[in-house]
Amino acid sequence: MSSVTGHTALITGAASGIGLACARALADAGAEIHLVDLDPKVCSLAEELGGTGHVVDLMGPVDALPAEIDVLVNCAGVQHVAPIHEFPVERFSAMVELMLGAAFRLTRHVLPHMYARGWGRLVHITSVHGIRASAFKSAYTAAKHGLEGFSKVAALEGAPHGVTSNCVAPGYVRTPLVEKQIADQAKVHGIPEADVPEKIFLQRSAVKRMMEPSEVASAVLWLCDNSFVTGTSLAVDGGWSAQ
Repeated sequence: MSSVTGHTALITGAASGIGLACARALADAGAEIHLVDLDPKVCSLAEELGGTGHVVDLMGPVDALPAEIDVLVNCAGVQHVAPIHEFPVERFSAMVELMLGAAFRLTRHVLPHMYARGWGRLVHITSVHGIRASAFKSAYTAAKHGLEGFSKVAALEGAPHGVTSNCVAPGYVRTPLVEKQIADQAKVHGIPEADVPEKIFLQRSAVKRMMEPSEVASAVLWLCDNSFVTGTSLAVDGGWSAQ
């Protein structure tokens, strides 16, 4: 039996990739799940998993989402690859707002319930780019670094209330978000698209393969089951950050 059994979890970015894998893992562990995404298919996916789907634009208010949440997994994210001097200003602001601002607003939304119960788990899906940097990813790296810092503050404030806050920092995961980068990465690096996985995605990884979303989800569950692990970042990056 997992620590999440009988608890209620909310997962953002849950219509695909890591978010969907986390929702599936939490449901399998006995949690009641709420899946949040801008993609309407999140509702049918939630129904398949025995949960509830919410079609929500996280750039706006989150008050319509349930606040009685015991496990919050902040996973929603987008990517844009371009040099700083060509990076659209509006795009930069929107990416930081989605990946950092929305995580703050959701955490703020659910913390009173967690504090009242004396138990809660905040898990933020950052990235190896939350602890390392890559060229051409200014907005993504800035947002993920910010989320790592925010998580530490939440850990310090939450500890007296039985609430932990941690990050999972994966390397390149086999998701639609990564697959959509191939053309942009080929363009900015001046290489054929076929060379992107080996020369860009896996260049710094000691383990020369893409991760599966389920591997990230297992790390999320592990953090939920550990009450003494808080304020940290679990690098699930194939050895990238060891260099």
